[in-house]
Amino acid sequence: MSKTKNYSKVDVLVVGAGPAGLAAAITLKKKKPDLDICVLDKAHEPGGHNLSGAVMEEQALIDLLEIANVDWRNSEPAREIFGRRIEKDNVLLFLGSKRAVTMMPAIKMAKLIRLGFGQMVHEGDYIVSISKLTKWLTQLAKDVGVEVLHGFAAEDILMDDQDSRAVGVRLIEQGLDKEGKQQPNYVPGETVAADVIILAEGCDGLLTEMFVSKANLRRLSHQLFSVCAKELIEVSPEQYQKFGDNRVVHAMGYPIWTPLLGPAMFGGGIMYSFGNNQIAVGMIVGADWKFCNFNPQEALVRFKEHEFVKQFIDGGTVVEAGAKMIPEGGYYAIPRDPRTNSIGKNNVLILGDSAGFVNMLKIKGLHNAINSGIAAGTAIAENIAGDIDHTAVRYTELLQAGPVEKEMLSARNFRQTVAKFGNSIGMPLSSLGGLLPRFNVEKDYEAMTTDQYELATEKPFDKDSFTAMAIVEHREEEPCHLIIDDPEICETKCKDTYGDLCGEYGRPCVAFCPAGVYEIIHDEMKPANPSNCLHCKTCQNKCPYDNIRWVVPEGGGGPRFRNM
Repeated sequence: MSKTKNYSKVDVLVVGAGPAGLAAAITLKKKKPDLDICVLDKAHEPGGHNLSGAVMEEQALIDLLEIANVDWRNSEPAREIFGRRIEKDNVLLFLGSKRAVTMMPAIKMAKLIRLGFGQMVHEGDYIVSISKLTKWLTQLAKDVGVEVLHGFAAEDILMDDQDSRAVGVRLIEQGLDKEGKQQPNYVPGETVAADVIILAEGCDGLLTEMFVSKANLRRLSHQLFSVCAKELIEVSPEQYQKFGDNRVVHAMGYPIWTPLLGPAMFGGGIMYSFGNNQIAVGMIVGADWKFCNFNPQEALVRFKEHEFVKQFIDGGTVVEAGAKMIPEGGYYAIPRDPRTNSIGKNNVLILGDSAGFVNMLKIKGLHNAINSGIAAGTAIAENIAGDIDHTAVRYTELLQAGPVEKEMLSARNFRQTVAKFGNSIGMPLSSLGGLLPRFNVEKDYEAMTTDQYELATEKPFDKDSFTAMAIVEHREEEPCHLIIDDPEICETKCKDTYGDLCGEYGRPCVAFCPAGVYEIIHDEMKPANPSNCLHCKTCQNKCPYDNIRWVVPEGGGGPRFRNM
């Protein structure tokens, strides 16, 4: 794995090089410098798979930087990351394609009387590129002695004979052709053993979900997701100045929700100033949408056409694009050991988006991810020389004693309430917070119906151009990592139910995949373009028959985000 050291056995292995995993590695290395700590990143370079809108609360990152014990305040990365403090914060309700009504007075009143919606105030937070933040944290981790290995993808988590604790992970084979045959550059999948394993893969992590199953962890409610399609648009200096250099906009309503009239999808649009005459524009849509022909990117097109948005971006150039899923099931969707209530089990800890630490009332999770990393590093430092199997319990105790548990509890049934009652009733009802019971709602893919999204654009969205702006790369000859479990379901049930209702797309998966991976070829549904895959995993969670599985491709493939 490394030219300088054999990393087939380490003290602590971190799977995932996002803010949560890197925070854990930095914290632990500072507390226990003699430990061998290795971070595996399937992206080809730091930050390559990290996409977010990111509005960030500063305190968690400052706490981490103080632990790193560097002169961080005077560094160039610090000036960039902390260079855009939010001075103008807008939450708007779009009524049709022209009108916009501010919701800020109501939200500030909610904050004053401590209602849940008051958490949506972002003034004083920071607009950051999570890709650039991850690059900085990677360098800080390396500076303190953590080994961060890029281009290594893990396909399995290995358990002991009793399935009570994990002993390591297995990396994916490399150098296979599309039929799975070994090519001259074949490299077998190595095993990396570790005393403690941290799972920080991000949303819907492959190894995380394997571990949840193997270790018999439980969620009180299943995880819910949203899909975010985002573009970074370079506009004229005059447009950028008009928008403002320290401004965020969150917009509910059109084109995904019209109160009482429909459509009625959860989510909304975002606009963040990013500097250099660039504005990040995105659309976040709850994955429990019911429209079989819906594509979040087409909703993004409609959002960009709204008169409020258009004035700032009309004539601009898309310089980067991407899509990802966001875990939004909240407190009840966190996987736990039924016996100890730990988030993870024994010597395995689950962090950040892998655990689901996103507060949908704030529309934020980055600070919780970093805080979970600090807690994980601290828990391991306390237990690695003694009772390693107590590590997950101690980690959970630290989360409960800190801000993460308190914050997740504050929004514990928000998303389920909206899913059960719809936006018009569910959002105001959710202000009752802890007074509400825990609602059980259907899984995202179960929400699909034969209804059609009436605001679909006349011409299908140009997914090839969108994917090109994400700079997606996979080795063309590697095996397909997108598996249709039962092709017969596609050719009978799905075709008969949805085929004529999805317009030019022909099937729901062709419509909703942000990268145009799926195509109907000679009347057969296929993941025909796996090399386009953005690793968002929408297909795995939105196929109406739960018939698609995402498995890890070779390391180094996927999107190559730089500024998002």
